[in-house]
Parts: sequence; C-alpha cells; structure tokens
Amino acid sequence: MRHRDATNADLDLLAGWNRHLNEDERAEKLLGVEQLRERMRGFLAGEYRAVIFEEAGAPVGYALFRPDENGIHLRQLFVDRAQRRRGVGRRIVERLRAEIFPRDVRVTVEVLVHNDAALAFWRAGGFVDHALALVRRS
Repeated sequence: MRHRDATNADLDLLAGWNRHLNEDERAEKLLGVEQLRERMRGFLAGEYRAVIFEEAGAPVGYALFRPDENGIHLRQLFVDRAQRRRGVGRRIVERLRAEIFPRDVRVTVEVLVHNDAALAFWRAGGFVDHALALVRRS
C-alpha cells in the first residue's frame, strides 16, 4: 500500500467518497457533492491534512485528520466500497500510526452511536469508548 497527500486535484474523488461516507453512516443531513467538494477544499486549505491510499496504482481510501490539543483528531476514514472486507481499513490505520502520525500520539475518532460497523471496526483496532455526546432535537 502506498500513500500520498491529497491536493485540490483530488477534490472530486474526495467529495464523492465523502458522500458515500455520509450515506454509509446515515448522516442526518446529506450534502451534495459540490458542497462536499467545497467543504473539502476548505479542510485542505486549513489545518486538516488528507492522505489518499493506493493499492496496485488505484485509490482505495483516504484519511482526513488534524492535530489537536490531545494529539490527532481523525475526522474521516473511508475505504472505497469495492475494497471493503479485505483488510484495507486496518492497513490504512496501521500506515497512519506507523508512518504518518507522530509516534505515541493519542488518536481520537468520533463514531455515530448507530453505526455498528464503524464501532466494531474501531474497537477491533484497539480504540475504546471515551465519551458520548447527547443531542436533543427541538
């Protein structure tokens, strides 16, 4: 697996994947691809870094993250739907920890409580529950 930093030339790919991520996690508000493209442009122009992972020369997923006061905030991790259930996500996390993130840094991810697949993935990778945000609508 190879990786490279995403650039503005990757905005269409990232926006499409971000749309799939929102669908997969059953986000409350689905943004259009153009809105996601512009939001991603803002992330890349700001404090976030996006890394695209490739296998056999083809992109298979990405991670979007930034440093925060506690270490690294991993905002998004996405594996292309056609590449799932093959260990790609696990290898991406391993690559992030071994080559991209500073050593021995705390990594925080947020997962929607109804996203059972994501919860199982992160817990299998050694992540533990830390906080629960409660929301009241209306």
